[in-house]
Amino acid sequence: MLKEFKDFAFKGNMVDLAVGVIIGGAFGKVITSIVNDVIMPPIGLLLGRVNFNELFISLNGKHYDTLADAAADKGAPVLKYGAFISTFLDFLIVAAVIFIVVKQLSKFRKKEEPKEKAPATKSCPHCLSDIPAQATRCKYCTSELSSGPSVSGSIQ
Repeated sequence: MLKEFKDFAFKGNMVDLAVGVIIGGAFGKVITSIVNDVIMPPIGLLLGRVNFNELFISLNGKHYDTLADAAADKGAPVLKYGAFISTFLDFLIVAAVIFIVVKQLSKFRKKEEPKEKAPATKSCPHCLSDIPAQATRCKYCTSELSSGPSVSGSIQ
């Protein structure tokens, strides 16, 4: 059972998946930093020096000046809609980047057009049996055939 687990855990696909998850987690942190540290401050400045992570609604009816004040009041229930906006922007950016990456990868993949292959068989003009296209003698009636392949189903 240990050998089976080792074979399963260290297959190429599992290692690739693990690497993808780790890189995805790091990518998520980078996107979160971009949203919180680069995108949201200018938007907050344009909207009158608003810090989106501090936007909240108190659900217990009391007024709190900051989110920290609400948390200090025995964890007062608050709706943190500013944090939601930041998280939603994280999601939109990640979704857009993934869309662009997948679209580019699909462009880079070579689309191989199926090549027309020479027919694998031809018909014997004497007994009408299908025989290999390269055959010079029919394996069924042993008749001599002209050299070279012909189209399947045609009589020479």
